[in-house]
Amino acid sequence: MAATTTTTTATAATFSLFLLFISLFKTLTLNPSFPPPPNYIIGFTQYKTADHHRAYLESNLRSKGWQWIVRQNPAAKFPTDFGLVSVHELGLIEEIKKLGLVKYVSLDMSYKRGLLKHESDKVGSFVDGNKRPGKIFTKMSFCDADEQVEDSIHRNGSIKWGRDLLSQKSQVTSMFGAEELWTRGHTGAKVKMAIFDTGIRADHPHFRNIKERTNWTNEDTLNDNLGHGTFVAGVVAGMDSECLGFAPDTEIYAFRVFTDAQVSYTSWFLDAFNYAIATDMDVLNLSIGGPDYLDHPFVEKIWEITANNIIMVSAIGNDGPLYGTLNNPADQSDVIGVGGIDYSDHIASFSSRGMSTWELPHGYGRVKPDIVAYGRDIMGSKISSGCKSLSGTSVASPVVAGVVCLLVSVIPEPDRKNILNPASMKQALVEGAAKLAGPNMYEQGAGRVDLLESYEILKSYKPRASIFPSVLDYTDCPYSWPFCRQPLYAGAMPVIFNASILNGMGVIGYVESPPIWHPFKEVGNLLSIHFTYSEVIWPWTGYLAIHMQIKEEGAQFSGNIEGNVTLRVSSPPALGEKHPRISTCVLQLKLKVVPRPPRAKRILWDQFHNIKYPPGYIPRDSLDVRNDILDWHGDHLHTNFHIMFNMLRDAGYYVETLGSPLTCFDARQYGTLLLVDLEEEYFAEEIEKLRDDVMNTGLGLAVFAEWYNVDTMVKMRFFDDNTRSWWTPVTGGANNPALNDLLAPFGIAFGDKILSGDFSLFGEENRYASGTDIVRFPRGGYVHSFPFSDSSESGATQNVLLTSSTTKADSPILGLTVMGEGRIGVYGDSNCLDSSHMVTNCFTLLRKMLDFTSNNVRDPVLFSNSNKQDAPLYEDDNQLPSRRTDVNFSSYSAVVGKELFCRTDSRFEIWGTKGYSLQVRGRNRKLPGYPVIDLGSGFNSTFDASYLTRKVNLRSKDDSLGNRYLGLFYGDEPDAPMLVRSHWFIPAAVAVTGVLLLSFWRIRQKRRRRRKGSSSTDPCRQSNSPVTLT
Repeated sequence: MAATTTTTTATAATFSLFLLFISLFKTLTLNPSFPPPPNYIIGFTQYKTADHHRAYLESNLRSKGWQWIVRQNPAAKFPTDFGLVSVHELGLIEEIKKLGLVKYVSLDMSYKRGLLKHESDKVGSFVDGNKRPGKIFTKMSFCDADEQVEDSIHRNGSIKWGRDLLSQKSQVTSMFGAEELWTRGHTGAKVKMAIFDTGIRADHPHFRNIKERTNWTNEDTLNDNLGHGTFVAGVVAGMDSECLGFAPDTEIYAFRVFTDAQVSYTSWFLDAFNYAIATDMDVLNLSIGGPDYLDHPFVEKIWEITANNIIMVSAIGNDGPLYGTLNNPADQSDVIGVGGIDYSDHIASFSSRGMSTWELPHGYGRVKPDIVAYGRDIMGSKISSGCKSLSGTSVASPVVAGVVCLLVSVIPEPDRKNILNPASMKQALVEGAAKLAGPNMYEQGAGRVDLLESYEILKSYKPRASIFPSVLDYTDCPYSWPFCRQPLYAGAMPVIFNASILNGMGVIGYVESPPIWHPFKEVGNLLSIHFTYSEVIWPWTGYLAIHMQIKEEGAQFSGNIEGNVTLRVSSPPALGEKHPRISTCVLQLKLKVVPRPPRAKRILWDQFHNIKYPPGYIPRDSLDVRNDILDWHGDHLHTNFHIMFNMLRDAGYYVETLGSPLTCFDARQYGTLLLVDLEEEYFAEEIEKLRDDVMNTGLGLAVFAEWYNVDTMVKMRFFDDNTRSWWTPVTGGANNPALNDLLAPFGIAFGDKILSGDFSLFGEENRYASGTDIVRFPRGGYVHSFPFSDSSESGATQNVLLTSSTTKADSPILGLTVMGEGRIGVYGDSNCLDSSHMVTNCFTLLRKMLDFTSNNVRDPVLFSNSNKQDAPLYEDDNQLPSRRTDVNFSSYSAVVGKELFCRTDSRFEIWGTKGYSLQVRGRNRKLPGYPVIDLGSGFNSTFDASYLTRKVNLRSKDDSLGNRYLGLFYGDEPDAPMLVRSHWFIPAAVAVTGVLLLSFWRIRQKRRRRRKGSSSTDPCRQSNSPVTLT
């Protein structure tokens, strides 16, 4: 027994030492330096003094694992609605959230931007794949005019054009006719302008009216040491003859919210915003932005700013010419979002494009920017004296802010607050704007700002409500793109147009009754129209989404349908008024209708199974792109896939969008279902229905996958200093484990390689950028393989072993096959369809795949006998990509833990239902005229649907906090954001446990040696020993 006990304790000690080693290894490798505890913003439901909020927390929190952070800034003398605390104890956040007067708890996010001098130097939050300090943000750089002109001269081959531009750019105020208002005595007097930026110097010679400078950073200075805040102020109110501002008598209030390192925290902004409210600012310019519209404290404070009648102007972003790249807060409907143009009225290449992506996948984005202004080669003030020129939407923003200040001064001071507000000013700007001939509405909004037209509107303005845009005209191309590119027809998914309601009558308004459709002619009754809208309009703005279908009796109709949609809005009476304010809004519609296209020409795009950043860390699709690691452009037909959409329309296809599960469409209407770059899971009912749709209904299926490799995902995690947590990808470029479940009934699966390389197809050179391989494909199908390098963790090791003379192994990346009555084409890369980071396009391949899946037209290159599979491709289940069990996917998913139902983007008749029932529920049954599918050895041809149900419930480990921590020892990653404290607290606890176990083992050893010593002199113990061992 003693030998057995000694062995057991030694094993325990060895195991403890092993745990100690693992703990120390994790601590040293995962968290080489212990970060400070995170700061949290505690939002309260009431404005009270900071001391009052502090006392409330102290009296209601049992734990002492937190510390109140005193904020010494000009806002300290005013009541506040938030506090900043440092949290030292896990679990305390949930306790704080439960307090009755606490509105929210949020990490103190930080903003960071780069003020660089060349387009090629633009960087965001990521450089060479590494996270920079600060909040995740987009390109906020500015380019010197001389460099821009040189670039323009190079492109246009005209030195004279460049010189003309230099002379033309000198006074942007003259381009808008500001002199005409100056001569009438309107110069911005008595207008309080808040500039949230890098500060300004008190004695700057370009300004006659710097009223106040405040510092909200942790640096002890009020001066501008970067030059950006000074430049913005110069565009608004400079009076130097070489760089005149629009409103030289405007009162400048400089809010220094950025450090010299260009860093700012949400808490700084919240205090500064509160101070702007308390000191009654009129206009506020904010030349920053980023993709995170889910920074709730920041977004809600913007609403509060505008609700307090402060007109906010903000840059739309410098992430053009990509679509779906709007920056927050400019993408908010209560903010005037400004895009940039050059002096030729072309949209600047750097200007971000719409639509907004908040509403995806179930709805449709709003029109943004609101307006555009000159933003290239604008003159403004230098730090100390003199002028310089810069470019960017952050330059266009103060141009509009200067216009707004000038327009505010037009209204007599006693009447300003009764007439002017964020909605009425936006009405004046968008209704007075000049629509440009070339760009569409998601590039230019209402058009170029027109100071004098807006002036005329404000002179006679009466409070009212309106709709923006006020017209949707299918015959007005290209402005009405994408609507003008594809007419309506019977049987299609609803077309959604999302307009904004602007309520100049009051900060709060109500839609009194549902909107009404008024057709001009009898044919207008062929339009079936539904509405979703804001019943309560606050602050100043709401939304009106119209969902349009053509009725079945219009299946053969060809022509236009015209009419108006009217909406009645009311607001409470203003001070001194007895009756509510009431206004009727009008939206004009001119729609083009064609006969229902044949099934083979109709494509359905799956939007529902796309997940984008935010709220989760969704990584980029191309790992070659090192400076933009997030997938945040919407993945919509009309954002980063807009070029593909135009190509399909040019090819004669009609492309519709599905923002609901796959049970919510009638497969008999469509030639092909197009699945591209999807990150979402699938309901079991979806998998079941899709199998039936393909096998029995003849639906074609075209799939473009992406990389998925768990080891690479773990490697891509980063420590975010602003949230003080580790961020780890929720999925890969696509969710291949989920796709494999969807494709399992067809014997098709993708692998976990990350392949890159060049290859030739159809006589075209193509780039395969971080795509994946096909590891399962049925016999009789056609598979194309090419030699690529594998950059996954396992593949990289193999690549190192290759010599220069070694030939790379071919990897299957393209497969086509017949399945029952349907046809399927799969490809392992989607970057060639995505305009965000496209190196080469694969539109030719897409067209030929659709020719096959929709029309059974077989291109001889794709269907060569040499590519026909005599035997199935097959890989065992345990070799297929597996899901991450350490990520709580339900936090980001519309499937996991959710209920299946069809939303308002599906056909009206199935809204709120589970969709269309299956026509045939058989499993792999032999269809008339078709052989049984050869799925390869080891495949379960009976395909258990209950297995799929279990798959959708992803977590295979207990969700408790304890097991999440224990997962660290098995290579698991915590969900982002999880406190980094867990990375040293748990290893430290295990280390202490190991030391205690080792000490206990040593004590036991000493006691046993004493017993052995005493037993050697005791014959009774010796004689009894054999009995003990029995």
